[in-house]
Amino acid sequence: MNVFPYRVYYILNGSSHGGETVPRPRLQAGFGASKRNFKKAVHRNRIKRLTREAYRLQKGMLEVLLEERQRSLLLFFIYTGKELPDHRLVSGKIAVALEKIVKEIGS
Repeated sequence: MNVFPYRVYYILNGSSHGGETVPRPRLQAGFGASKRNFKKAVHRNRIKRLTREAYRLQKGMLEVLLEERQRSLLLFFIYTGKELPDHRLVSGKIAVALEKIVKEIGS
């Protein structure tokens, strides 16, 4: 799914505890930024740090839904924009992406 400036990939698994001896977490996430667009590691790390923080603050509704439905979700956010974002832009776009995922899982 695309929520500019992010591309979001996700895999929804049927059950998070299906016969495993060690249960997997219900929600796992990864974050990335392109070296092609951001040559300096400092800039890539800043984008990933902002994205992780926005995700951490807003993932609650997703965790509750996954717990209710006994499912697990793997997420990966890739920043595809060309300019360094600010906190407000990142948190707004992550919220939109998570709402879309909740709607798709909920239906």
